[in-house]
Amino acid sequence: MHSALELTLILLSTAVLGVVVFRMLHLPPMLGYLLVGIVIGPHGLGLASENVTTHTLAEFGVVFLMFSIGLEFSLPKLSAMRRTVFGLGMAQVLLTIGATMVFGWLVAHLLPQMIDISWRAAFALGGALAMSSTAIVSKMLTERLELESEHGRQIFGILLFQDLAVVPLLILVPALARNSDDLMATLLLAALKAGIVLVLLLVIGQQLMRGWFRVVVKRRSQELFMLNLLLITLGAAWITEKAGLSLALGAFVAGMLISETEYKHQVEEDIKPFRDVLLGLFFITIGMLLNVRLVLENWWLVLLLLTAPVLLKFALIAMLAKLTGVSTGVALRTGLGLAQAGEFGFVLLNQAGGLQLMDPLIIQLILASMVLSMLAAPFIIDKSDAIVMKLSANEWMMQSLALTQIASRTMTVQKHVLIAGFGRSGQSLAKLLEEEGIAYHALDLDPDRVREAQAAGANVSYGDAARRESLVAAGIHRAATLVITFASTPSALKVLHFAHDLAPALPVIVRSHDDSDLEKLREAGAAEVVPEAIEGSLMLASHALVMLGVPLRRVVHRVQAARDERYASLRGYFHGASDAPDDAEHLHVRLHSVNLTEGANAVGKQLCALKLAELGAEVTIVRRGKSRIDVTPETLLQAGDIVVLRGTTDGVARAEDRLLK
Repeated sequence: MHSALELTLILLSTAVLGVVVFRMLHLPPMLGYLLVGIVIGPHGLGLASENVTTHTLAEFGVVFLMFSIGLEFSLPKLSAMRRTVFGLGMAQVLLTIGATMVFGWLVAHLLPQMIDISWRAAFALGGALAMSSTAIVSKMLTERLELESEHGRQIFGILLFQDLAVVPLLILVPALARNSDDLMATLLLAALKAGIVLVLLLVIGQQLMRGWFRVVVKRRSQELFMLNLLLITLGAAWITEKAGLSLALGAFVAGMLISETEYKHQVEEDIKPFRDVLLGLFFITIGMLLNVRLVLENWWLVLLLLTAPVLLKFALIAMLAKLTGVSTGVALRTGLGLAQAGEFGFVLLNQAGGLQLMDPLIIQLILASMVLSMLAAPFIIDKSDAIVMKLSANEWMMQSLALTQIASRTMTVQKHVLIAGFGRSGQSLAKLLEEEGIAYHALDLDPDRVREAQAAGANVSYGDAARRESLVAAGIHRAATLVITFASTPSALKVLHFAHDLAPALPVIVRSHDDSDLEKLREAGAAEVVPEAIEGSLMLASHALVMLGVPLRRVVHRVQAARDERYASLRGYFHGASDAPDDAEHLHVRLHSVNLTEGANAVGKQLCALKLAELGAEVTIVRRGKSRIDVTPETLLQAGDIVVLRGTTDGVARAEDRLLK
């Protein structure tokens, strides 16, 4: 039996290993957490078992997840998407629950000896199966630049309603599980409690929240702000629990209250580490519930429970989407994007198991099928175009028509600029090109944006620049240059691959957020990479210099010199505590100052003898006292020198080690 500390250490260490492996495989970390839980759980290696500690950590994970959903809940967003959210989304959830209950009734009557499933259990199961994975789907759509596409918007609207539907489901399932003789009275009591608590929290809480946050913020303490945030989240969860409702409902309401204040974005950043870590531990506890031996013994049932719900959801969502008037291709892509199970499905299934609504064996088999469906989701979404082409004969015609429309608009154009992405950057570029009388043609995946821009006379077509056929139709072989305006490195690399294959001599200009992917994009064939962060700092510096009286010609010369050397002198900066690390932190170029104390390895040696370049770093400045000395390979280092290194985080660490040790 492990102590609480030992159990926590086991969970954290295995979680780190699982996430590292799944990040390397470019798969969602959530699946890594689930696999870790399976491996270390009581049905695996037995390193950890479900107890009060793991249960508490799992509950906190759900609380912070619901708090984050509450932060995203806004009446303007719902109003703008009301037809998709409350039309398509509501129909999908209700029909999935209804279909599951009908199936449960048929099984209970046709196979009563094998499976005994009550209508209450079927309702809870339907709610779990109705959910799809927001984390997996949003990540895949973002990487494929399809978040603003027609099917992307439908998918996002349905996901939004699924997230909202969890709140009443978390109230209804425990109420149904009580097996009260007067079911309607039980449900009405639960609804009354929820109504009273929500009114108290929303009315009184709304008045108090903004004023209280102002008091806390005026103290200018990050620690106090964080403590206050935890107090509000857990306090609201405690209130709803005491009212006989779920912890998650209180957290959701707390998120809603804060979303209406000006502190929403700060709260999102501060709560994210807690949410992600605790939610990861929740998925580990879900994985621990899975009995691999039972799953293997009943593999055919697992496969049946995997394929049947996935196919049902796919067909149901595609049919509902088609009824809204979209094309068959959009409807099929919407169904494929949402066919898998979701995070909240585990929450509802775990709740149903705790309330003993279903046989533990059934829960094991459903749990296994849900995990497998989520593992398959990235591959299904990635191959969705090919699947749609196979399923819909009209899709070939629609794609051909779209490509023909692109080709007809560019057929007579020569030496034009091909713009990939017609967002703000693409539109600004197009405007400047028009003023200079230079022809251009843009490709974009947002149908509303394309429609409005075309009506205004812009040369833009609906098309995916990351597809070979779209680039050919847009006249890549006749273009003078290609400009990739979306700051997404994975998507830019896809476009670069096809562009280099189709027109190797065509110069390509790529936009990026910063300088972290400069080399990767250049190696992929980019003639120029424009990092927004560095260009923004150049413009800021040039305005400041002109305002301080520096001649405009000299300022322009300095800016041009920085661009000519491809930002070499500007790459890297001194990192601080406010710079949040990301997944590729070890690849970022940074600056770091090293103080050479007496006895340091570099004292009395020339820079060339230290061979720092081999370690992935270079010396940009050597400061001696109050003076700054010129850096050459023959520079002799002395005790007390401040050596400024530039390189990746790993390279700088190795170089510092050599300088000092």
